[in-house]
Amino acid sequence: MSIRTQTDVQTDVQTYRVYLKATPEQVWTALTTSDWTRRYGYAGRIDIDVRPGGAYRGYASEAMVGPGVSIVIVEGEIVEAEPATRLAMTWRMTADPAMAAEPATRLTYDISQDERGLTVLTVTHDVTDAPQTAALVSGAIAGTGGGWSYVLSDLKSLLETGTGLAS
Repeated sequence: MSIRTQTDVQTDVQTYRVYLKATPEQVWTALTTSDWTRRYGYAGRIDIDVRPGGAYRGYASEAMVGPGVSIVIVEGEIVEAEPATRLAMTWRMTADPAMAAEPATRLTYDISQDERGLTVLTVTHDVTDAPQTAALVSGAIAGTGGGWSYVLSDLKSLLETGTGLAS
């Protein structure tokens, strides 16, 4: 097991796992609908066509850019979509020129239940050949919010208590 620090960022495949008191369907809905994505993480809306070949766009939140401004900050294409089980997509951060110049990465959400009835959400982000993206999503870049660890912590809080971390 490796421990990540700001100078030691996993630059190939990063895996994050969270256990939730929520159903797989609730987790799927929270990952794939703007009504939910606006309530956790970086609070941006999404446009997603949840089918292989469908487009994915994540937008900056109003807190990031102001009301009425629509800026795509992440874009990708759906590779796999099995409702309440698995969502895989290409993923490219477009808001930063250095990250936009990197190759698209692969983001996979696997949703299952364990023997205790808890829903297990495993996020695997293949950031091979994308060191700037790797640093961002690992939370190693100060002032950028905490990466996947923050997003998943906020999602867990929201689904289990009805309020996110920033609420």
